[in-house]
Amino acid sequence: MSSLEIVTFGCRLNAYESEIIREKAAEARLDDAVIFNTCAVTAEAVRQARQAIRKARRERPDAKIIVTGCAAQIDAAAFADMPEIDRVLGNVDKLSPIGFDFGVEDAERIQVGDIMAVKEIAPHLVQSFVGRARAFVQIQNGCDHRCTFCIIPFGRGMSRSVPAGAVIDQIRTLVGNGYREIVLTGVDLTSYGADLPAQPALGNLVRRILKLVPELPRLRLSSIDSIEIDSALYAAIAEEERLMPHFHLSLQSGDDLILKRMKRRHSNAEAEDCVGRIRDLRSDVAFGADLIAGFPTETEAQFENSLALVERLGLAYLHVFPYSARPGTAAARMPQIPRAIRQERAARLRIAGEAALASYLSSQIGRHHKVLVESERLGRTESFAPIAFGSDQEAGTIIDVRAVSAAKGLLVAA
Repeated sequence: MSSLEIVTFGCRLNAYESEIIREKAAEARLDDAVIFNTCAVTAEAVRQARQAIRKARRERPDAKIIVTGCAAQIDAAAFADMPEIDRVLGNVDKLSPIGFDFGVEDAERIQVGDIMAVKEIAPHLVQSFVGRARAFVQIQNGCDHRCTFCIIPFGRGMSRSVPAGAVIDQIRTLVGNGYREIVLTGVDLTSYGADLPAQPALGNLVRRILKLVPELPRLRLSSIDSIEIDSALYAAIAEEERLMPHFHLSLQSGDDLILKRMKRRHSNAEAEDCVGRIRDLRSDVAFGADLIAGFPTETEAQFENSLALVERLGLAYLHVFPYSARPGTAAARMPQIPRAIRQERAARLRIAGEAALASYLSSQIGRHHKVLVESERLGRTESFAPIAFGSDQEAGTIIDVRAVSAAKGLLVAA
């Protein structure tokens, strides 16, 4: 029995890549090892990874410890300085069996290439996702934008897209292996296709997937940028019932001046127009959003604009981040808000998010829902609302239930 353990931090793209890592490590016949696939979006994410690495070394003193992911790509030297670590791999190097082969003589302890030189994505066929009811499919990686708070382009490189044929092959494989819901994922999902011949937009890909894989019951999108939604995607939202009515928007702030200082490309009026347009197309839609609290120079009034945005747009699912200064970004050189204020504002945003979720869940009581079962007693509706069952269900199946109540952030089924 293999004693290989993979610890994944951060985004859905990392979750997808962790399954590729699992396959590549097996090809290299790596055993008795712990691989950390790290995140760099905040300083806290990096701290948690370092803490977990130290714990793993204490618990498994003889295992090989390998660190990869965005944090390793951005600051390989810092991880190489940790005596607990045997090897550091970059975000491209982690997708090849070579980095996991400890039988190669004179192999470098640090194997981190120039991510900005990478122009294409090598397609991979992932067979399954350990312990998950839904499957993630990478369609895009990297980002060409330079938001002032964001370090991720330096970990992921420039935007590049997976050709539609490879995406569809991957989805067919996963559906054939029993997955009933696929989540399209990437770093800047709505930039999909700009680097491909004919420049197909995300909406074109969505329509093509749903046409060519008719046996797929549910297709979901991960985080999207409201300003980049193309006309074909709006049409798909209106016409394709198998495209799930749940959209997570990268909004970041409810104040226009802060958005400019973040170097975001949308205004709040444009975000509101986007939400309104989608609601007109799909009455059953639910929205989530990423919001940053305490961005440099943010006043109390500007923060309250973010609070107001949550209620005004009915944002049921919030991902709230207290601003985290990342060395090398423009925002790290701006006047900083004290940490205590950032934390306090983040807490207030989370309270607003809890209230928005409670309001949305209340609106779903009495309705029938098609639910993807994630575990014996818990699933997600088409609009991503968590729902609890009164009896055991089979994970990975889709069932019809009626919501009879809501409590503690989830629906309860009859």
